Formats: sequence, C-alpha cells, structure tokens
Amino acid sequence: MITLHHCPQTRSMRTLWLLNELDVPFRLVVHPFDKSLRRPEFLSVSPAGRVPALEIDGERMFETGAITEYLCERYSPDRLGRSAASMDRMAWLVWVHFAETISQHVAALTQQHVALYEDHMRSPIVMKIEAARVKKCYDAIEARLSTPLENRDYLLTSGFSAADISVGQAVYMARHFATLEDHPETARWFERISERAAFQASLPDGDGGLYDRDFYPAWEG
Repeated sequence: MITLHHCPQTRSMRTLWLLNELDVPFRLVVHPFDKSLRRPEFLSVSPAGRVPALEIDGERMFETGAITEYLCERYSPDRLGRSAASMDRMAWLVWVHFAETISQHVAALTQQHVALYEDHMRSPIVMKIEAARVKKCYDAIEARLSTPLENRDYLLTSGFSAADISVGQAVYMARHFATLEDHPETARWFERISERAAFQASLPDGDGGLYDRDFYPAWEG
C-alpha cells in the first residue's frame, strides 16, 4: 500500500494528481498546513516537515521530483514516464524538474500574500519581482508549446506525461499570482490538462486549501 501525506494546494497535489493518473491503490492522509508538520511523528516521515511525503514498501520518500521519477519508473515507465530509450527522456526530465523552478516563486508569493499575517511584514517589491519571475516561467512554457509549424498539445512531442502533471500543478498554483492572458498556448494547454478527471480529483474539497481567493494582485508600493 502507498500512503501519501498531503496538504491541499501544496506541492503534494502534484503527487496526488500523478497517483490518480496511475490508478494504483493508495491511502491519502491529509494534514493541515500548520505547525503540526513539525511534530516528531511527521518528521520521522519527512525530516524537513514538508509535503509530499510518501510511504511505500516500508520506505519513505520526500521531494516531488524524486517521487515522480520513482512512481513513473515503477508503474508507468512509457506512458506517464519516459524510459531511458525514449527520444523524449531528456525533455521529460527537464520539464518534470522545471516545475520546481515555478514552485519556488509561487512559494515566495504565497508567503507574501498568505502566510505573513501582518501587513508590515509584506513587501510590494518582492511581490512584483516574484510575479515577474513567474511570467518568465510562462514564457518558457509558451515557447515549448509553440513551434514554427504547429503547436504542441503537450510538453512532449510524444504526448501527455508526468511532465505535464508536474508543470501543470505548478501553473495551477502560479495562476493565483500571475494570469495567463499574455500566454495563449499555455492557457490552452492548461485548460486541456485541467479537464482531466485525475486533476479534478486532486483539487481541494470545499474551503480546504491555502488560498481564499482566485487571484492575489501585487500591492502598489
């Protein structure tokens, strides 16, 4: 049995979406995004007190990129993953891990807009810089999806994969701080992948999650 430790609207959503796509049995343990993640019993699963954390075959895993690689190699090496013999293997690895580049900027924005509870702690400059960095990430995705002859449906020429899951989840989070209005191919791609049943099943129920609104504009300093 696989056990996923998860907080809604965090990086662990990426692993939840992947498990839903893999259609393998797993148990979901939902944690509040609070100091309880620092309790010794959870730190024994995830030493930095972060999600996702995965328990599988008596072992523990953390770090979304590593989890994605392992689950794909074990359960779906040529459908959601790309094996070493695949021409798309290099691109698959790049985009699976590029998701973390986006997520780092999103984490900074989430801290500024959500986690810091006193206005004097927040910085309009940081908000604007990090939102601009998110848009630079959108530029990279837009360039990948656009070619001189045609537009890709997915990040890989060979079709949908865990690369779309990883980057798609990061974009889902990033859209709370930077819109896709200037990135039409990225918007169409995101709409396409977010219609998938496995994505919908990974969304928070009701009011669960980090965000209480759809969009957080940068403050005017």
